[in-house]
Amino acid sequence: MGKAAFLSPKAISNRIKSKGLQKLRWYCQMCQKQCRDENGFKCHCMSESHQRQLLLASEDPNKFMDYFSDEFKSDFVQLLRRRFGTKRVHNNIVYNEYISDREHVHMNSTQWETLTDFTKWLGREGFCKVDETPKGWYVQYIDRDPETIRRQEEQARKKKAELDDEERSAKFIEDQVRRGRGSKETEETPVYTEFKRENEEEKIAFNMGACSSAAGPSKPSSVLGASALKAAAAAGTSTKRKDLPSSSEPKEKRKKSALEEIMEMEEKKKQSVRTDYWLQPEIVVKIVTKRLGEKYHKKKAVIKEVRDKFTAVVKMIDSGDKLKLDQNHLETVIPAPGKRVLILNGTYRDTEALLEGIDEKKFCATLTLDSGPQKGKQVDNVAYEDFSKLA
Repeated sequence: MGKAAFLSPKAISNRIKSKGLQKLRWYCQMCQKQCRDENGFKCHCMSESHQRQLLLASEDPNKFMDYFSDEFKSDFVQLLRRRFGTKRVHNNIVYNEYISDREHVHMNSTQWETLTDFTKWLGREGFCKVDETPKGWYVQYIDRDPETIRRQEEQARKKKAELDDEERSAKFIEDQVRRGRGSKETEETPVYTEFKRENEEEKIAFNMGACSSAAGPSKPSSVLGASALKAAAAAGTSTKRKDLPSSSEPKEKRKKSALEEIMEMEEKKKQSVRTDYWLQPEIVVKIVTKRLGEKYHKKKAVIKEVRDKFTAVVKMIDSGDKLKLDQNHLETVIPAPGKRVLILNGTYRDTEALLEGIDEKKFCATLTLDSGPQKGKQVDNVAYEDFSKLA
């Protein structure tokens, strides 16, 4: 049956039906023909022209699929870059705009079966940033255009230049302030000394009116009583005598102030606080990780170097191999009683000691300090992880 005549009812009906998008399952990419229903697609597959296209495609099917996949990817990414830029958008919105073009490459001829697979592939290849949400997959184009990268570098360079100008002006102001302070450094600054009492029973007297009486002699002396004047004069002479250094008095050692005593107590507290790291050079440790294989598992080594507090370079005792291990992959070694150990944590950190005895039930030991100011002191209940054998 021939085609319907021009502007006949059937021809108009066919045009109305062909207007708009058709179903993807009835589209032949090889022949670039869209069928309206299943019967039409079946008739097209049995046609001679479609069979010829199949013979051409069967010679190298991967070539045609790669070509269609590249076309689909390039058109999709170009639309995403041109229409949405670097904004985050739902992948289905981009796909609907892409398929609105009747001449687009259909997805059933590419290597991706679904839009989700294609979105994941874009993320793996680095074309877009993809993330999955309860509403679906979202894509964000990554602009790697040389012109865009050059523009971003130019903006960063301008921003850095502005920061340099601000730093230069701040430095200039700081120099001006320093010069202004330097001119005032000639003024004498008051020196504060510690108040000392030679006799605990002696009363403290302050001469508050000595300067005023010396500066203003016009006031009559009858205003103050004779006893008050005597007390003021005695206080003034005693104060002057205290200020003058006496050669006959022996130089006593300066007593520690309350602030210095508090600082010493805080320093002792800091020393007694436990830390998360315990590695020290020249101690024997045991490798507990299994990642290095049976050759090194449960073998002993000596720490030669400690890096960043939690990493150690060890030398195997048996083979002499050098390894770089984390603190979590090592544990301390408990020697026989009478051997020398090094305390690694706690109050007596970095102190050498002698192992006196081991309490296996409490997992602790008794040590005798062999160095430091408290040499000879016996320390009980030191945990196994707080000391290790010395190399």
